[in-house]
Amino acid sequence: MYILEEKIYLWCLLAIPLLIAIHLLVLYWRRKTQKKFANPSLFNLLTPDKSNLKSTLKIVLLSLAIAFLCIALVNPKLGEKVETVKREGVDIVFALDVSKSMLAEDITPNRLDKSKRIISEIINNLSGDRVGLIGYAGSAFPQVPITTDYSAAKNFLRSMNTSMVSSQGTATREAVRLANRYFDNEETEKVLILVTDGEDHEADFEAEVQRSNEQGIKIITISIGTERGGPIPIRDGRGGVTYKKDRAGETVITRADIQTLRRIAEIGNGVYVDGSSTSRAVNEVLEVLNNLEKTEFESKEYANYQHHFQWFLIIGIILLLLEVLLLERKTGWLSRLNLFNENESEE
Repeated sequence: MYILEEKIYLWCLLAIPLLIAIHLLVLYWRRKTQKKFANPSLFNLLTPDKSNLKSTLKIVLLSLAIAFLCIALVNPKLGEKVETVKREGVDIVFALDVSKSMLAEDITPNRLDKSKRIISEIINNLSGDRVGLIGYAGSAFPQVPITTDYSAAKNFLRSMNTSMVSSQGTATREAVRLANRYFDNEETEKVLILVTDGEDHEADFEAEVQRSNEQGIKIITISIGTERGGPIPIRDGRGGVTYKKDRAGETVITRADIQTLRRIAEIGNGVYVDGSSTSRAVNEVLEVLNNLEKTEFESKEYANYQHHFQWFLIIGIILLLLEVLLLERKTGWLSRLNLFNENESEE
């Protein structure tokens, strides 16, 4: 069982027939030119040590070297072990609040970075579950579809910021509505984890949360920020910091709305989690997830593939060195053996 990882490099093999065609054209041109000046037997007398066989052998070696080097670039992999992998878990969608209020620094380093750390730690402790990622502020947008590729999910998570959504505010309803359409498997346990400060500027989320409950989606809310709150920093390109102000010129203080998050968790048949401590929040979420019924949603056969490009690379380099070191003249001891009747042809 084998696979070719980079098949595009097989096109490099086209260089071999091109090289052979050029070699034949050069031989034809050389013989035609020689006939214009003298009889071929005279050229054999002038260059007695020249071997026609070796010029052909050099082309053969060069062609083989190109072939082996191309195969090395393709990176062939052979499967030596086949095993069946069964995944059991639940479907989890993280909805991350990326509104400007998440830049508040009432928790260290700020609410958004704290949220990313909690989500990343939860993903690190999963095994077999599928995860998805949603971002939202004044509107919600999909970031990562349901997947078992945890590395990709965390890469996208790291890139999320407050500039991703032009419409500001916090629309929890839109995030829940998008999540309701996100899950693609009716048989698995479904969990939506809202990571937010809970400061909702629309506050008409209850109907959408109830719809999630009817679809069997459990909602876990993680509060980020303090009830005391803090200002929203605005940083300029020179490293200066000012704070967001309202129309009256007063500094805006954003506060975590814990009561709203408790209400969402209650309607969503889930739990509320305090996100002030990363380790405690992660453990509480994992405890809820571990108590859910695991569903087998994927069963595939994987081969333990081993790379074998190095052997083709070594052979290609050896053939290339032989082609370079091989001179287009007869070898004394080999010519005396007269294996190819070259001496008779000269007579």
